[in-house]
Amino acid sequence: MNASTASPRTEQTVRVGHRDIFVTEAGTGTSVVLLHGGGAGATGASNYSRNIDALAGRFHVIVPDMPGYGQSSKQLDHRDPFGDLAFAMRGLLDELGIAKAHFIGNSYGGAAALRLAMERPDKVDRLILMGPGGVGTTRRLPTKGLSSLLSYYGGEGPTREKLETFVRDYLVYDGASVPAEMIELRYRASIQPEVVANPPLRRPSGRTSLRTMLRMDFTRDNRLAKVKAPTLVVWGKDDKVNRPSGGRALSGIMPNCNLYLVANTGHWVQWERPALFNSLAIDFLSAEA
Repeated sequence: MNASTASPRTEQTVRVGHRDIFVTEAGTGTSVVLLHGGGAGATGASNYSRNIDALAGRFHVIVPDMPGYGQSSKQLDHRDPFGDLAFAMRGLLDELGIAKAHFIGNSYGGAAALRLAMERPDKVDRLILMGPGGVGTTRRLPTKGLSSLLSYYGGEGPTREKLETFVRDYLVYDGASVPAEMIELRYRASIQPEVVANPPLRRPSGRTSLRTMLRMDFTRDNRLAKVKAPTLVVWGKDDKVNRPSGGRALSGIMPNCNLYLVANTGHWVQWERPALFNSLAIDFLSAEA
């Protein structure tokens, strides 16, 4: 299917434990769950706006707003955020009656998908990870892009200027390519009172910060080497949020991991290079076991 051909979509809110998860669905066939990144104002449908229709031509595409974002509940366990997100996504599959699915995850969503594969391999068929978090995060100082992201709700609080700086200077390779309307929509979503009161992505602090940071670094977890799911890691060579060296780390540890580095591309591969990404994803997810 041509990526520009719109697929019929349905929307619903699914009760998963103590939280409501807002879900967009399209297409039929094998289920593929698309998990968005953790940037301020992110939502599932907006982060994958250039991919849903192409993928829905071959698969049953499930696009949730993860806890803390969009129209989903804002509660998130900051003592173990990746683990809590993975738990919520596992619960979503159960509520939808889906035993096992492919997972595509960008950044924060990539970390959630990887954590789920480590904890419940029976739920994950194939993995596609774009610049995932949790790779060597405790071994070096944060990048400027990650620092910009983590400080968004600090200081004077969220502002449109701070969000625009993150998006144009750090999220993508060509900042001018991002429409002003997208930045405005993300800014409005980022200043919802519930979100400001409980930001979904922030620096670990307090007495549990060291334990939290260790939980958020998969390269220190021996379960990573046991993930057998066929995995495709796609990383922009010019990623300023999560270092591209993380791709080589994952390919060196995970037994069935392929790595594809994309030139002249930043942290948002699926949006910056949609035709390439959609082709890679469809081919990889359609491959025989």
